[in-house]
Amino acid sequence: MTGGVQGERAPDFDLVGDEGHRVKLSDFAGRNVVVYFYPKDDTSGCTREAVDFTGARESLAKAGTTVIGISPDSEASHCKFKEKHGLGIILAADPLHEAISAYGVWVEKSMYGRKYMGVERSTFLVGSDGRIAQVWRKVRVPGHVDEVLAAARALGLPGRRK
Repeated sequence: MTGGVQGERAPDFDLVGDEGHRVKLSDFAGRNVVVYFYPKDDTSGCTREAVDFTGARESLAKAGTTVIGISPDSEASHCKFKEKHGLGIILAADPLHEAISAYGVWVEKSMYGRKYMGVERSTFLVGSDGRIAQVWRKVRVPGHVDEVLAAARALGLPGRRK
Protein backbone atom coordinates (compact mmCIF):
# COMPACT_ATOMS: atom_id res chain seq x y z
CA MET A 1 0.00 0.00 0.00
CA THR A 2 1.51 3.31 -1.06
CA GLY A 3 -0.81 5.87 0.50
CA GLY A 4 -4.31 6.49 1.62
CA VAL A 5 -3.65 5.99 5.33
CA GLN A 6 -6.05 7.39 7.91
CA GLY A 7 -4.60 10.45 9.66
CA GLU A 8 -2.09 11.20 6.91
CA ARG A 9 -2.28 13.95 4.33
CA ALA A 10 -4.37 12.81 1.37
CA PRO A 11 -2.33 12.42 -1.82
CA ASP A 12 -3.19 15.22 -4.25
CA PHE A 13 -4.10 14.39 -7.83
CA ASP A 14 -4.63 16.24 -11.10
CA LEU A 15 -6.90 14.26 -13.44
CA VAL A 16 -9.24 14.94 -16.35
CA GLY A 17 -12.85 15.21 -15.23
CA ASP A 18 -15.93 13.95 -17.03
CA GLU A 19 -16.50 17.32 -18.71
CA GLY A 20 -12.90 17.89 -19.77
CA HIS A 21 -11.99 20.10 -16.82
CA ARG A 22 -9.12 19.29 -14.48
CA VAL A 23 -10.01 17.70 -11.15
CA LYS A 24 -7.49 18.39 -8.40
CA LEU A 25 -7.97 17.46 -4.78
CA SER A 26 -6.12 20.66 -3.83
CA ASP A 27 -8.87 22.71 -5.51
CA PHE A 28 -11.18 21.55 -2.70
CA ALA A 29 -8.89 22.74 0.13
CA GLY A 30 -10.92 23.80 3.15
CA ARG A 31 -13.78 21.46 2.25
CA ASN A 32 -14.51 17.84 3.07
CA VAL A 33 -14.19 15.48 0.09
CA VAL A 34 -15.21 11.88 -0.47
CA VAL A 35 -12.74 10.33 -2.92
CA TYR A 36 -13.94 6.94 -4.00
CA PHE A 37 -12.24 4.52 -6.36
CA TYR A 38 -14.18 2.03 -8.43
CA PRO A 39 -13.15 -0.56 -11.05
CA LYS A 40 -15.23 0.23 -14.15
CA ASP A 41 -17.99 2.45 -15.51
CA ASP A 42 -21.39 0.91 -16.21
CA THR A 43 -20.92 -2.37 -14.35
CA SER A 44 -23.51 -3.42 -11.78
CA GLY A 45 -21.68 -2.63 -8.52
CA CYS A 46 -20.03 0.51 -9.85
CA THR A 47 -23.31 1.81 -11.23
CA ARG A 48 -25.13 1.15 -7.94
CA GLU A 49 -22.40 2.96 -6.00
CA ALA A 50 -22.44 6.00 -8.32
CA VAL A 51 -26.25 6.14 -8.24
CA ASP A 52 -26.19 5.90 -4.42
CA PHE A 53 -23.63 8.72 -4.13
CA THR A 54 -25.73 10.82 -6.52
CA GLY A 55 -28.80 10.15 -4.36
CA ALA A 56 -26.92 11.31 -1.25
CA ARG A 57 -25.37 14.35 -2.97
CA GLU A 58 -27.62 16.93 -1.27
CA SER A 59 -27.21 15.36 2.18
CA LEU A 60 -23.44 15.20 1.69
CA ALA A 61 -23.42 18.85 0.55
CA LYS A 62 -25.28 19.82 3.76
CA ALA A 63 -22.45 18.06 5.61
CA GLY A 64 -19.98 20.25 3.69
CA THR A 65 -18.78 17.33 1.56
CA THR A 66 -18.11 16.94 -2.17
CA VAL A 67 -17.87 13.56 -3.94
CA ILE A 68 -15.26 12.59 -6.54
CA GLY A 69 -15.32 9.15 -8.17
CA ILE A 70 -12.14 7.87 -9.84
CA SER A 71 -11.62 4.90 -12.15
CA PRO A 72 -9.19 3.96 -14.92
CA ASP A 73 -11.91 4.62 -17.53
CA SER A 74 -11.58 7.49 -20.01
CA GLU A 75 -13.26 10.88 -19.89
CA ALA A 76 -15.53 9.77 -22.77
CA SER A 77 -16.56 6.66 -20.85
CA HIS A 78 -17.34 8.76 -17.77
CA CYS A 79 -19.49 11.15 -19.85
CA LYS A 80 -21.55 8.26 -21.26
CA PHE A 81 -21.84 6.68 -17.81
CA LYS A 82 -23.07 9.94 -16.24
CA GLU A 83 -25.56 10.59 -18.99
CA LYS A 84 -26.95 7.05 -19.07
CA HIS A 85 -27.58 6.94 -15.31
CA GLY A 86 -28.26 10.63 -14.56
CA LEU A 87 -25.26 10.86 -12.25
CA GLY A 88 -24.67 14.14 -10.45
CA ILE A 89 -21.20 13.62 -9.02
CA ILE A 90 -17.73 14.43 -10.31
CA LEU A 91 -16.00 11.57 -12.11
CA ALA A 92 -12.28 11.67 -12.93
CA ALA A 93 -10.32 9.55 -15.38
CA ASP A 94 -7.11 7.91 -14.17
CA PRO A 95 -5.99 5.67 -17.06
CA LEU A 96 -2.33 5.84 -15.93
CA HIS A 97 -3.31 4.80 -12.37
CA GLU A 98 -1.58 7.82 -10.81
CA ALA A 99 -4.13 8.57 -8.07
CA ILE A 100 -5.18 4.93 -7.93
CA SER A 101 -1.59 3.95 -7.07
CA ALA A 102 -1.02 6.92 -4.74
CA TYR A 103 -3.95 5.78 -2.61
CA GLY A 104 -2.78 2.16 -2.68
CA VAL A 105 -5.86 0.76 -4.42
CA TRP A 106 -4.16 -0.71 -7.54
CA VAL A 107 -3.86 -4.27 -6.28
CA GLU A 108 -3.54 -7.86 -7.40
CA LYS A 109 -6.96 -9.45 -7.70
CA SER A 110 -8.10 -12.96 -8.48
CA MET A 111 -11.11 -14.25 -10.37
CA TYR A 112 -11.71 -17.88 -11.31
CA GLY A 113 -8.11 -18.65 -10.39
CA ARG A 114 -6.72 -15.96 -12.71
CA LYS A 115 -4.62 -13.21 -11.13
CA TYR A 116 -4.65 -9.69 -12.53
CA MET A 117 -4.14 -6.08 -11.46
CA GLY A 118 -7.21 -3.95 -10.79
CA VAL A 119 -8.85 -1.32 -8.63
CA GLU A 120 -9.86 -2.33 -5.12
CA ARG A 121 -13.18 -0.58 -4.48
CA SER A 122 -12.25 1.90 -1.75
CA THR A 123 -13.46 5.19 -0.29
CA PHE A 124 -11.54 7.93 1.51
CA LEU A 125 -13.12 10.73 3.50
CA VAL A 126 -10.74 13.68 3.38
CA GLY A 127 -11.29 16.41 5.97
CA SER A 128 -11.07 20.12 5.25
CA ASP A 129 -7.54 20.02 6.71
CA GLY A 130 -6.45 17.76 3.81
CA ARG A 131 -5.98 14.71 6.02
CA ILE A 132 -7.69 11.37 5.56
CA ALA A 133 -10.36 11.17 8.24
CA GLN A 134 -11.68 7.71 7.40
CA VAL A 135 -10.91 4.84 5.00
CA TRP A 136 -13.10 2.06 3.68
CA ARG A 137 -11.32 -0.68 1.70
CA LYS A 138 -12.82 -3.66 -0.11
CA VAL A 139 -16.14 -1.84 -0.08
CA ARG A 140 -19.40 -3.74 -0.30
CA VAL A 141 -21.82 -1.40 -2.06
CA PRO A 142 -25.12 -2.02 -0.20
CA GLY A 143 -25.32 0.48 2.69
CA HIS A 144 -21.89 1.94 1.99
CA VAL A 145 -23.01 5.45 1.06
CA ASP A 146 -25.05 5.64 4.28
CA GLU A 147 -21.88 4.83 6.27
CA VAL A 148 -19.93 7.52 4.39
CA LEU A 149 -22.70 10.07 4.96
CA ALA A 150 -22.76 9.29 8.70
CA ALA A 151 -18.96 9.73 8.86
CA ALA A 152 -19.16 13.02 6.92
CA ARG A 153 -21.81 14.31 9.32
CA ALA A 154 -19.70 13.22 12.31
CA LEU A 155 -16.68 15.02 10.85
CA GLY A 156 -18.66 18.25 10.94
CA LEU A 157 -18.86 21.22 8.66
CA PRO A 158 -15.55 22.75 7.59
CA GLY A 159 -14.63 25.51 10.01
CA ARG A 160 -16.95 24.08 12.67
CA ARG A 161 -15.28 20.85 13.78
CA LYS A 162 -16.84 18.92 16.60
